[in-house]
Amino acid sequence: MVATKTAVKFEDALSLTGFGKYNFLMMLVHVSIIMGMAFEIVSVAYLVPANACELDTTVSQQGFMAGTPLLGIIATSHFWGYLADTKGRRRILAWCMCLAFLFGASSALSTDWIVFSILKFLSSCSVAGTYALGLTLLSELTPQHRRSFMVSLTTTIYLSVTGLMAVISIPVLHLQFSHHMPLLNIEFSPWRLLCIVFAAPCALGAVGMYFSYESPRYLLSVGEEQKALEVLKGIYRINTGKSADDYDVTSLVLGEDTGAPSKGFWSSMLSQTVPLLKPPLLKHTLLLSVLFMIFHTGFNPYLTWLPYIIDGIMKSVVRGEENLSFCDMLRASHNETGTQTKDCSLNSSAMVTVFGVSVLIAVLNIVLSGVINCVGRKCLLICLQLTTGVVGLCINFSSSWVVSSVLLVVFMCGALNFGFLSTFSVDIFPTYVKAMAVCLTLMVGRGSSVLGINILKQMLVYDCELSFYVFGGLVFAGGVIAFLLPGDATDFTKESMET
Repeated sequence: MVATKTAVKFEDALSLTGFGKYNFLMMLVHVSIIMGMAFEIVSVAYLVPANACELDTTVSQQGFMAGTPLLGIIATSHFWGYLADTKGRRRILAWCMCLAFLFGASSALSTDWIVFSILKFLSSCSVAGTYALGLTLLSELTPQHRRSFMVSLTTTIYLSVTGLMAVISIPVLHLQFSHHMPLLNIEFSPWRLLCIVFAAPCALGAVGMYFSYESPRYLLSVGEEQKALEVLKGIYRINTGKSADDYDVTSLVLGEDTGAPSKGFWSSMLSQTVPLLKPPLLKHTLLLSVLFMIFHTGFNPYLTWLPYIIDGIMKSVVRGEENLSFCDMLRASHNETGTQTKDCSLNSSAMVTVFGVSVLIAVLNIVLSGVINCVGRKCLLICLQLTTGVVGLCINFSSSWVVSSVLLVVFMCGALNFGFLSTFSVDIFPTYVKAMAVCLTLMVGRGSSVLGINILKQMLVYDCELSFYVFGGLVFAGGVIAFLLPGDATDFTKESMET
């Protein structure tokens, strides 16, 4: 019996592959990618305080070291987005992970804070596009009816692995060893071992990408219809357990603009960028860039310095200073610990608390991701942003450090909007510029938080109360601007196809 040739749109063809084992396997691979990215970017929150004594760093130097990974994101996100849109998501992700492991592990041999900053800059350059590219690949391999849930779930993974870092740090940083390395004239101590541990997931991510499929949507957009069909058949076989021959699709239609072909590196990169900077995509590019900037600047600094904040509070409690306010405890801890007393250890209870906070927020994200289709992602995003903004403004109103700490945790729940806003990003743009667009908007957001990270550290030490008014107000403003977002992804899709 001869099979009937059936030409279908890509989204319909992807839906026919089902949602099952392959999608869960891809999520596991994506976990390793997110873990590698998070460990390289956020590791400074643990490594900078831990190496402050050995590298003899000042508050300003520590702020610069903590912001260096985000500078790497600014430097190369555009480049990785271009490569992913022209060379494929899978290949570029594999190279990113390999380079990140090389530079991340090498930071364990830093001779001073400058070398450490350079190596962290290079490792962050390597992982700059991994979150956005992984998100793009995951969305292009997931049927539309499950896509928002899977994409928003990545925030849960991100928050969970950042909390996991705190748990990993406890046993490693409390090891008692010091091995002198004459060639570099350094002491190989626990914080250096932690650098290698944090780099390890990048190697796992590279291996996972090697065994993964390329995005069938990308293959179709560059004219590789047969390869796209083979990928879809492979996904169908894994998800359903049936023979690939039972997949009744023999011809595909992308159903969107694939862009104009161009020759040469610069003209090609320009052709990937220009559509984002002119109608009909320009207003969406600007709106999402502004919102990512506000969201990341408002929450990322607190995520970065959370170990420092909780460590300061716990040390103050241990000293019996429970009658002080939240900010007074931080100032007292800064004066009593750190480089002034050569005590750069991190409080174990504080690290467990960081893990608990991260898991709590991650669980909340699972709950909200489950109801996102019922409530509506725009409504959910706005309500969360406005609520956390108000809570941030109210942290100083309590004289109890316990109440202020609880309010801080509630405020940080606004970081869940990173994932919810990303669900808009992956729906806005046509395939031929999607990776570039997601990378650029995330780059603007993360890049802007470099300034916030440095400002917050100075404020926590010298003007803690003002920090909550500044950052809380910024978060609230983001909630107001979010009213400009369209109510449904189809609004994006229709406009993006009208070129």
